[in-house]
Amino acid sequence: MSHADGHGENRSDAELIRNVQAGDGGAFDLLVERHYRAVYNTAYRMVGTPGAAADATQMALIRAYEALPSFRGDASFSTWLYRITMNVCLDELRRLKNRPLSLTEEDEDGTPLGERDVPDTAEEPVQAAEQRELQRLVHEAIGRLAEDYRTVIVLYDIRGLSYRQISDVLEIPLGTVKSRLNRARNALREEMAQHMELLGM
Repeated sequence: MSHADGHGENRSDAELIRNVQAGDGGAFDLLVERHYRAVYNTAYRMVGTPGAAADATQMALIRAYEALPSFRGDASFSTWLYRITMNVCLDELRRLKNRPLSLTEEDEDGTPLGERDVPDTAEEPVQAAEQRELQRLVHEAIGRLAEDYRTVIVLYDIRGLSYRQISDVLEIPLGTVKSRLNRARNALREEMAQHMELLGM
C-alpha cells in the first residue's frame, strides 16, 4: 500500500466526495472500498441471492458515481447511498415480481452474512445447526414480506440503522417508520409461525 493510499483511507467521506467532485477518480474507489460490504449485504437481504445482490450493488454504485457531482451533503453519504441501494433493489424486486427467493447463508467468498439476524452464541454443534436453520427460515420469511415491510426490517433489524436514519433513507415520517416496523415484525412473526408449523417445528 502506498503512502497516498494510506492517507486516502484516513480521509472522511466528505473529503473523498469533494475530491471526486474535483475530478479525483481514485477517491471514488476509496469510497467504494469503504462502503461496498454494507451495500452488498443490504442488497443481498433485499434481493435474496449473491448474484442478484452483486448486480444490484454494481448498479447502485454506478448510480451513486453518476449522481455524486450533485451530492450536497443534505444527508450523510451512507444514508444517501442506502437510499440509492434501496431504490435499485426495489426496482429489481418489481421486475422479478413473484419470483421465489433462492437463498444461501454465505456470500460468494464464503463469508457468513447477516448482522443482527440470530446472534451466534451456541457452543454445541447441534445448537449451532439449529441456529443456522433458524437464520435460514428468518431470511426466507423476510423474502416473503411485502416490499415496504422487508425494507424496514432489513434497514433496522439487519443493517442496524436508527429510526431517524431510516426516515432519511426512505424519505418517510419518523412515525411511519415506527408503525411500519411494528407491522413488519408482526407480519414476520406470522410468516415464521406458519412456516414452522408446516415443517412441524
